[in-house]
Amino acid sequence: MLRPGPTSEPLIEIAGLSKTFVTEDGPFDALSDINLSVARGEFLAVVGPSGCGKSTLMRCIAGLEPPTEGSVNVEGRPVREPPRQMGVVFQRDILLDWRTVIDNVTLVAEFRRRDMRELRPRADQLLARFGLEQFRNRHPWELSGGMRQRVAICRALLDDPELLLMDEPFGALDALTRDDLNLELARLWQETKKTIVFITHGISEAVFLADRVVVMARNPGRIVKTVNIDLPRPRRLAARETEQFGGHVAAVRSELAALGLIGTD
Repeated sequence: MLRPGPTSEPLIEIAGLSKTFVTEDGPFDALSDINLSVARGEFLAVVGPSGCGKSTLMRCIAGLEPPTEGSVNVEGRPVREPPRQMGVVFQRDILLDWRTVIDNVTLVAEFRRRDMRELRPRADQLLARFGLEQFRNRHPWELSGGMRQRVAICRALLDDPELLLMDEPFGALDALTRDDLNLELARLWQETKKTIVFITHGISEAVFLADRVVVMARNPGRIVKTVNIDLPRPRRLAARETEQFGGHVAAVRSELAALGLIGTD
C-alpha cells in the first residue's frame, strides 16, 4: 500500500539555531539563525556547497551537537541527546570489518540491549530488500562500496525509526549505484511513514527524492531558499528527462549561481 503524503503536523521544529565552534584561529560561525519546520512524513533535502553547515545542521537535529543559540525540537521535545526513534546514515558507512554483515546491522540494537530474537528476522528482511541476503555472513571488506552503504542503511532502519537522517549517503558511489539506491530509497519512503532529512551536494538527486529542497549558503551557514517539488509520485528515473523536473533543477541552480556558489555557464 502506498503511503499518504506528509501531514501538516511538524515532527522537527528548529528556531533561531546558531552554532559557533571555537578554533585556534578564533570563533567560527557554522550556522546562523536557522528556522525550519519539517512535517511528519516529509522528505526534505538540504543542498549547498561544502562548508555551508549542512552536516552540522544534521548533527544538531540528531542531538550530536548542542546549538550555541536557538532550539531544536523533535516531537515537541527539546533535543538534548539522540532521539530514540531516529536512524542515521553517514557518508562513510562506519562498518566494523571484523563483524559480519548481519552483526553490523544489529550492532546498535545490541548497544540498546534490544531482544535479538525479535530483531534478527527484521534484519534478514531488510537485507533481502536491499539484495544482500546471500551476504549476511560475509564481512564488510568483502563487499563493494554500494553494498557496504546498503548495509549501513539496513542498520539505520533496523529499529523502524520514524525519523531518518542521511548525510550525503551516496556521495562516494558511482552514478549507476547511486541511481539504484535513489530508486530504492524513494520506494522505501513511498511505502512507509518515515520523515527523512537528506543532505546532498547533488541538485538533481535532491529534486528527484524530495518534497522540498532547502538551499543553504555559507559564511555563515544559513538557509537562503526553499523550493517546493511538486513532481508526481511514485517517481521513475525517466522523470529526470521532463521539463517539469528541469524547471525545479534550474530553480535550485539559479539560487546557488546568484550567490556565486556555482558557475552560470
